[in-house]
Amino acid sequence: MITIVVGTNRKNSRTREVAQYYQNLLRQEKVESQILDLSELPDDFTTSALYENTGKNPVFNALRTTVERADQYVFIVPEYNGSFPGVLKAFLDGLSYPSKLMHKQAALVGLSDGIQGGALALSHLNDIFSYLGLNVLAQRVKIPLMKKNFQDGKVTDDFINQLLREQAGLLARSRLFV
Repeated sequence: MITIVVGTNRKNSRTREVAQYYQNLLRQEKVESQILDLSELPDDFTTSALYENTGKNPVFNALRTTVERADQYVFIVPEYNGSFPGVLKAFLDGLSYPSKLMHKQAALVGLSDGIQGGALALSHLNDIFSYLGLNVLAQRVKIPLMKKNFQDGKVTDDFINQLLREQAGLLARSRLFV
């Protein structure tokens, strides 16, 4: 199963809407997926589920298990202050060690209201995934100018749509090797 991770804990985020849009692309590829939204994290997870409290928060444990059991991932990542949201890093820090992501595969999609489409966020996140042994598809899709390029739950730019379809297709075809 492919797990689509909404890379922010902001409630009702556009990141969630993009995740739903991507899930529809995977559905068109006849691939089953699920969405894991970081807005479902417990408010206190950094104190109740990490470090000496590992394993003590059932809500966090369920989300961690969902991620760790997936074969492949799509991370939908908004750009926050020139990087990715800190809640995503804290969530990744709460995953099991050694990494259960090792040798699995992920696709990255960056979002930004600016013109770079979250390129810096994806670069920073890719460094972390490399350390964890997660194989990231070379094609990273960036959606810049979100107010213009994502409206009414849809990507409005033809080229970005083409890139997203290509990426979803690559992920779907590579399932044969997972």
